[in-house]
Amino acid sequence: MNAHPATILMVEDDPEISRLVADFMRREGFEVACVGDGKAMDAMLQRLRPDIVILDLMLPGEDGLSICRRLRADDSVPILMLTAKSDEIDRVVGLEMGADDYLAKPFGPRELLARVRAILRRSNGIIAKPLVRRFAFDRFVIDLDARSVEAIEAEALQLTSAEFDLLGCFVQRPRRVLTRDQILDWTRGRSAEPFDHTVDMLISRLRRKLDGASPGSNLITTVRNGGYLFTATVRQVS
Repeated sequence: MNAHPATILMVEDDPEISRLVADFMRREGFEVACVGDGKAMDAMLQRLRPDIVILDLMLPGEDGLSICRRLRADDSVPILMLTAKSDEIDRVVGLEMGADDYLAKPFGPRELLARVRAILRRSNGIIAKPLVRRFAFDRFVIDLDARSVEAIEAEALQLTSAEFDLLGCFVQRPRRVLTRDQILDWTRGRSAEPFDHTVDMLISRLRRKLDGASPGSNLITTVRNGGYLFTATVRQVS
């Protein structure tokens, strides 16, 4: 952990889950604030700047998906979504709304800790290791430290944290077929679950944004029974 402990804001209406998570995460060196709904979260955000929000999907009043959409509209704070539902559509919609990762209930505290630490590492830009952390490809320049993507003669790409991590994974491994398992492991620190199509959904979103700024570039291709291939020539730039 850093000298200044990271702050977690947990939005969860079950007080027992909030208490258990808060006690555990505080023992691991985090600062934790807990609220029970969206209204209380808004009030807390007036006086607290969290490093990550742990957000339950099922909440009284405004649900977690709506809250996630609001947070992502005007804030870049990382979001870990909790869901008690097993239906894949809930996970996909949560990521579509801008969540950085999801965790299904019931969950173990160690898995939660690992997910939180992985998200914070990514949001702090330390997941990649090359000395030069700016890469040029096609008509884009990506800066892994600044977490920005500039496009020639176009506005900078607006990517969610998950989309940026996915693009960062590709530009560091160009012209190499990557399986869904590898992409999940490198970007989220876990292996793919059976029928987990969140990577496919994120790639579809990233493709649309890249193609919008560079029509016809076809930078990410699907390799049948293999995975995905980033086709661009990538070079490091100062």
